[in-house]
Amino acid sequence: MRERAPGLSVRVKLTLSYAAFVVLVGAAVFALGFLVLRFVPEGNLSSDSGAFTPARRDLMEAFVRYAWLTVAGLAVVGLAGGWMVAGVMLRPLTRITEVARAVRDGDLSRRVDLAGRRDELTDLADTLDAMLARVGETMDEQQRFAANASHELRTPLATMRTLLEVARADPNAVDVALLVHRLEVTNERAIRLTEALLALARASRGGGLPREAVDIGGLVASVVAEVRPDAEAAGVDLAITTPAVGIAVCDAMLARQAVGNLVRNAVVHNVAHGWVRIAVTEDVDAVIVDVANTGPLLSRELVATLPEPFVRGAGRTRGSADGAGLGLALVASIARAHRGRLELWPREGGGLYARLRLPR
Repeated sequence: MRERAPGLSVRVKLTLSYAAFVVLVGAAVFALGFLVLRFVPEGNLSSDSGAFTPARRDLMEAFVRYAWLTVAGLAVVGLAGGWMVAGVMLRPLTRITEVARAVRDGDLSRRVDLAGRRDELTDLADTLDAMLARVGETMDEQQRFAANASHELRTPLATMRTLLEVARADPNAVDVALLVHRLEVTNERAIRLTEALLALARASRGGGLPREAVDIGGLVASVVAEVRPDAEAAGVDLAITTPAVGIAVCDAMLARQAVGNLVRNAVVHNVAHGWVRIAVTEDVDAVIVDVANTGPLLSRELVATLPEPFVRGAGRTRGSADGAGLGLALVASIARAHRGRLELWPREGGGLYARLRLPR
């Protein structure tokens, strides 16, 4: 935290400013009075009735005496009134400061919740509340992600350790070929998970991504060609239903990973004799990749959680072999990093609609 020399509070500064302004106004009136008195003639004056008539000197003496008293009174009123007005005006800032200190000390549940009509201070308070809500959601998401990532990374490592301990306990009873195969499968799953976590972290940074013009239509066609053998092996009909078009400004590798994850997710989470349909279109500011697939029935509540890490259509993953549970989470992060978005909704009759929007 930056060290600062002590100084006057904002309330004191505002009070002195108000008081100085009031005194300046009084001084201006004082000067105006002197200017007016210049038009009074010099010397003794007389009236028809013989009553005393003050001369310029008499008027000047009376004016100066009462003018100084008036200016002094204005200074006192300016200081007192300025102190009270500044206190009222700065009360919202005091509340904002208290909330900021509480958040600094770790209480992310605090909110300013400032009442009143819209002005600069309520805008500041509302912006701070929105930021705190976003930070709280991000912290909760990171905590869930860290817990689930730790579990997922621990699972293959614990499996390999168990296999090695069993082999060490009774070497003669171990089928070496089977042991090596199981270790290879488990190790490959750990590698896939680690690579997905690294890609997710890279996509989350966003700002440092290299961007170039990418032919999304050609990219989708290439991904479909790669995934088609797996789709045929699973009995899933995979096809592009519209002409492959669209140039987006993005990171080519991450865009390919996002599209590949959507297509593979549609193939893996499908049913026998199902299908996957992919459409690439454009609108004013985005290239759109639509992926629709048959599959099990999904509720809207469950679909809303699918972009979270380690969530699948059947719920949270716990070491199943069909992936790391990061596919749609990675797609959502890649979309956010490119100022795009991923939209998901359940398909009537079972399955999922996924829409990836990337900026043109």
